[in-house]
This record gives sequence, C-alpha cells and structure tokens, in this order.
Amino acid sequence: MIAIEIISLSTKGFSDVIDISDKVEKIVNDSGIQNGIVTVFCSGSTGGITTIEYESGVINDLKKAIEKIAPSNIPYEHDKRWGDGNGFSHVRAALMKPSLGIPVIKGKLSLGTWQQIVFIDFDNRGRNRTIIVHVMGES
Repeated sequence: MIAIEIISLSTKGFSDVIDISDKVEKIVNDSGIQNGIVTVFCSGSTGGITTIEYESGVINDLKKAIEKIAPSNIPYEHDKRWGDGNGFSHVRAALMKPSLGIPVIKGKLSLGTWQQIVFIDFDNRGRNRTIIVHVMGES
C-alpha cells in the first residue's frame, strides 16, 4: 500500500526552521499503514529535512553551526553565475539533504522522545515550499 500527500509551507528563508511532525504524523495515521516507511522530501533546491529537538536553544545552536559550516557572507561560484546571492543556501541544502526516511511501526512514527521532523529553508528570501510525504507499507 502507498499513500502520497503534499504539505505546503510559506517560509521566511534564512534558516527558517518549521516543525512538520504533526502534519507528517496525520498523513501516516490517515494512510492506514501499520508497518513500513515514510519518506519526507523537499522538492526545492535550497531546503532540508531532518530531525531535531524542536527547542529554541537547539534551533539557535543549529543555525550558528550551519553559519560556521557554510557562511552566508563569503563569495560563492553560484552567485557569480546566477547573481541571486543564495549560493550559501544551495551548499547548506546539499549538506543537510532534501529527504528523510522514518520507519512506521504499528501505525506510529519511530521517532525518539525528543525528535521532531523539521523543514529548514536556507534560501535568502521567503518562499512557498512543497514537501512530499510518501508512506509505503502494509496495513
């Protein structure tokens, strides 16, 4: 059995972190799939999907770490070619990855006690984003 749903988001950009756990959980519940996997995928080239403890300290620490790894204030080859100033966002997205797979066991997401599923928009402006949620397994 397969279920596919779309989550639409409006973001602020600049490492905007959005908790999408409840939306993904609802899609899994509505699918009726009891055992399988859910894949959460961002179709944009400057966003990432991961799990974190969705708490202000962790979010701020993650943003600081991302800024150190791929600074927003240095020249990028992408910017020379396209002139849009978001080269850093493409590098950040490549490091974070656009998708995440989570096992579904007995109809529940197999997340740790403090894990939430988040989308992070690295672009240099707000965007409308599409997140594809693909649930596959047996009912």
